[in-house]
Amino acid sequence: MDIISVENLSFDYVTRDENGEVTERVSVLKNIDLNIPEGQFLAVLGHNGCGKSTLAKHFNAILTPTEGKVTVCGIDTADEDRIYDIRQSVGMVFQNPDNQIVATIVEEDVAFAPENLGIEPKEIRRRVDDALKQVDMYDFREHAPHQLSGGQKQRVAIAGIIAMQPRCIVMDEPTAMLDPKGRREVMKTIKQLNHEHGITVILITHYMDEAAQADRVVVMDEGRIIMDDVPRKIFAQAKKLRSVGLDVPQVTELCCMLRAKGVNISNEIIFEDECAEAIAALPLKKRKAEITHEEAPAPEVERNEIARLENVTYKYSIGTPFEKTAVDNVTLSIAKGEFVGIIGHTGSGKSTLIQHLNGLIKPTEGTVFIDGADIHSKDVNLRDIRFKVGLVFQYSEHQLFEDTVAKDIAYGPKNMGLSEEEISKTVERAAESMGIAHLLEKSPFELSGGQQRRVALAGVLAMDPEVLILDEPAAGLDPKGRDRILGLIKQYHEQSGKTILLVSHSMEDIVKLASKVLVMNKGKLFCYDETDKVFEQTSELAAIGLDVPQITRLSHRLLEKGIDIGNDVYTVKRAAERIQRLVAGE
Repeated sequence: MDIISVENLSFDYVTRDENGEVTERVSVLKNIDLNIPEGQFLAVLGHNGCGKSTLAKHFNAILTPTEGKVTVCGIDTADEDRIYDIRQSVGMVFQNPDNQIVATIVEEDVAFAPENLGIEPKEIRRRVDDALKQVDMYDFREHAPHQLSGGQKQRVAIAGIIAMQPRCIVMDEPTAMLDPKGRREVMKTIKQLNHEHGITVILITHYMDEAAQADRVVVMDEGRIIMDDVPRKIFAQAKKLRSVGLDVPQVTELCCMLRAKGVNISNEIIFEDECAEAIAALPLKKRKAEITHEEAPAPEVERNEIARLENVTYKYSIGTPFEKTAVDNVTLSIAKGEFVGIIGHTGSGKSTLIQHLNGLIKPTEGTVFIDGADIHSKDVNLRDIRFKVGLVFQYSEHQLFEDTVAKDIAYGPKNMGLSEEEISKTVERAAESMGIAHLLEKSPFELSGGQQRRVALAGVLAMDPEVLILDEPAAGLDPKGRDRILGLIKQYHEQSGKTILLVSHSMEDIVKLASKVLVMNKGKLFCYDETDKVFEQTSELAAIGLDVPQITRLSHRLLEKGIDIGNDVYTVKRAAERIQRLVAGE
């Protein structure tokens, strides 16, 4: 039985003037047909703006078709008298948890939906506790949601839907804000709900490894469904996926690279274990790679110190029952010109730590130095420090507010007191560095999410900071958008020589960009070293809720099988080259 049936669905966003006349019509969904059987785990992929979220909102009647028909549990979503029944059957988890957290205490928020469904109090208590345990938030049940990190809030939002026990759960990028451990826990929860309770799961995601775990994958492009098959068949078409701004799991990409080098290996491999098995089955002439230094060494950076933290501790809500040590006695030094990756589990203190560097928050204890100056001393102008240390927040597009892109980028330079001529040159230079020079006269609110992100970043670059701090700059972007913005950041670093600190939950992104990695764990500095040395500590990172890139995990699986391709494998290209040499006996 199909729990959701979509027939010839088209949807237009319509803008009307004050007289109700249509002034603009944008076609978002076009002639979609889709049947989702009860109990299926369906993943939906597509670039930003392709229509994924718009389609999802039709599944619980947040939106209704312009043309066509959507049926949920046998109910036409156009039947306004049955909206309550539809939304009781289909729960929805949005990308931003702040959009659906309503209570002041975590357990009360999770109880909100069951209470509105008229569930008995004892059953509500059981459901709330069970849901919070499933997302590893039971210990936070009496906390206020606003005191939680973004990832923790998302787990609460998911728990709120789980407590409803709907027949279908639609999740719109539910793991976008989570650390690797949080992502694994949520995916485990999703599969348990699907396999053990028979709940239909529709997962919208930009993580290819998550989609690989689904029963079925649908790929959207420009408001249409262009692919619909099992994950293996979908990811075997790597070229087609990349043509629409998507990607494939790293092990699938590895197999495609090896096939291109003449190695006889399947291109329908999507998991690490099966990839290790397939490589072990190859006619290898050698089983240990000769490690050469074919990879270019990291560029030298000036060893002059730009930032230093000495015994920095920061506590929230001091003297209240919610007192928490977010940063605990951290001492570290950052050199000019370095590209430092910052990783850590959700709530580890990453965001709190970086906010010390431009004085957004003041340490409870300890000292912060920028260019040798204590930024909180009486003779230091904190405003000058904030021009020197630029901070781009997660979902930085929320910082946009001006009429045009040019005005938004110019806001910082104006506050620095530059002349109109200097401002104009600065805006143009920053816009060019982010590839948005052709958008200067447009409203930032007319742009795509990826373009808005680049506008916000250009606004910080326009102030020409000595240190650029980026908090999850690629969060929520599709693979093409992610690669574009990270590529521009890398290019900016290489051309400017400025210091960059990148906070990310993506280990793959960190290893591509950072020369050093700083790891936070429960508010403490876990380690701070060169990238290769940090990611050699696979088991230690896993123990604190982190991970290494999928391709690195594969190298460890191969070593267990007696195949040694080195302990410094962090990119697919490096793995492919070394495995190809083993096959050739070089």
